[in-house]
Amino acid sequence: MYARSTSHSTALGPGCVGPSLAIPNPANLQEQHGYTPQVPTCGAAPFMVDPAALAPSDGEPRKHTQTPYVTGTSVLGLTYKDGVMIASDTLGCYGSTKRYKSFERLRKINSKTVIGAGGELSDFQYIMTLLEELMKEDFCLDDDIEMSPREVFAYLNRVIYNRRTKMDPLWNSLVVGGLQTDKEGQLKPFLGFLGMIGTSYEDAHVATGFGNMLARPLFREKHSPDMSEIEAMELMREALKVCYYRDKNSINKFQIAKVTTEGIDICEPFALETNWDLKAFANPSANAVGGW
Repeated sequence: MYARSTSHSTALGPGCVGPSLAIPNPANLQEQHGYTPQVPTCGAAPFMVDPAALAPSDGEPRKHTQTPYVTGTSVLGLTYKDGVMIASDTLGCYGSTKRYKSFERLRKINSKTVIGAGGELSDFQYIMTLLEELMKEDFCLDDDIEMSPREVFAYLNRVIYNRRTKMDPLWNSLVVGGLQTDKEGQLKPFLGFLGMIGTSYEDAHVATGFGNMLARPLFREKHSPDMSEIEAMELMREALKVCYYRDKNSINKFQIAKVTTEGIDICEPFALETNWDLKAFANPSANAVGGW
């Protein structure tokens, strides 16, 4: 792939490729990268790893991919007395195939912020590239100041909305959590949700994907802002178990990230204890209409 850095310039907007495309000129458009387009044997349109290097030969405009291929399912998040807790499984599904079983969808951004992602995993990797560039800039300034969780949340909101308005969305639902300094100088839990079309909100508990229907009812019933870490962990594990029982694109291999005043801890993958000894599972077709 032709090496080209990402750009945060105002000409393109956040999250777009540049900077050579910011001001198009004949030199940019006629630039030769030395790569050969791949022509599928089925007769489909040619493609390249770097779409900018593919010249439209049939006169049609360039088309963006609008279908996710390798995806992750629910991400759950909740606040508690001492911090924030975010959880997800480690599965990357290729369609309905459980293809990648050790993909970590929880990532540390800086000392106060964690992100979790559902949806297209390659788009999540691209988002992480953008965030790593910003964190590198913070490090190079060497002023002991880093982006707060709310600043990361606002930046990603602009990135996602910008890509949506260009009809080339990042196919992700994101959960951003961390500790935010309030007006009194105290660290308070922060938790926010970002959708793929630019929708966003902050809440004491959030979820993406099927977690919205399966886990949030539990959170609404049992969550309390002043609950202890032990209580929050029990509630999170119960919600993960419910999602695993009912979501076919989930596996019993989870990670939980905690953000507290002591730092960020993303645990090693673990499995939950499950029970499938239900009478309905012994002979599921016994009372089914038309069963053998």
